[in-house]
Amino acid sequence: MSVKVTVPASSANLGSGFDALGLALGLYDVIEARVLPRGLEITVEGEGADEVPMDESHLVVRALRATAEAIGFQPTGLELRCRNAIPHSRGLGSSAAAIVAGVAAAYGLAGIPVDDRALQVAAEFEGHADNAAASLLGGLVLAWTEGDRYRALRLEPHSGLRPILLIPGESSKTSVTRQLLPDRVPHADAAFAAGRAALAVQAITAQPDLLLPATADRLHQDYREAAWPASLRMVKILREHGLAAAISGAGPTVMVLTLDGKLPDGVDLAGFDARELAVDRVGVQVRAV
Repeated sequence: MSVKVTVPASSANLGSGFDALGLALGLYDVIEARVLPRGLEITVEGEGADEVPMDESHLVVRALRATAEAIGFQPTGLELRCRNAIPHSRGLGSSAAAIVAGVAAAYGLAGIPVDDRALQVAAEFEGHADNAAASLLGGLVLAWTEGDRYRALRLEPHSGLRPILLIPGESSKTSVTRQLLPDRVPHADAAFAAGRAALAVQAITAQPDLLLPATADRLHQDYREAAWPASLRMVKILREHGLAAAISGAGPTVMVLTLDGKLPDGVDLAGFDARELAVDRVGVQVRAV
């Protein structure tokens, strides 16, 4: 049995929706997995090819093994071929995509459709479900927890949404940037965040004229400025021009939600690779090969 898994990148937070909102993006990692009689064979091309481990600690393998155990499937050996296009440690959900790829591959190899357990297994790896849910479901996701259970609701983004990603050369790790966040925030900031996150759902799905106020943040971006000062400076410049810009996930990529795919004339983009990406509306795809 062999399967091909195509999994999209994602942008989490979207300004105001810290650890709650995620958007799937048209940039994909492709993984082919095959059951072998024994052993483990891994090949990696593209992003992270010289960085990721080539043994059982590989994130796709770990997610595949955990999912196989959860669904009662016991593969013997494995062959894994990865073609990665999602930049690593840039705030575009590369880890979540790898996890979702492993989860989906396990289902595919077992010959059963992906079900609700997939989100639970995937989210347990990261401790939050926003990126994983976006890669699983596509579109806009609203993620939350109920006790130790991870939940997510998929919503349809506005048809005219044209995200632009400004990807810098430097990287950033979620484990580092989370340490910059305070244990407590002022009540006024929490109330502001709740209102803007609710507004973001309406703006992204139905009223994109509200994207600028909807993506305003008081919970995380300013606290983490030391990790990516140039990126946050770019966010502020673009917002002064009226664009809905925010740090993508843990950064340092800047996400700009537009309707025309254009940036203002005269903005210095030195140090950033600007890419217009489609919104992925399908999520992870698995097929037998």
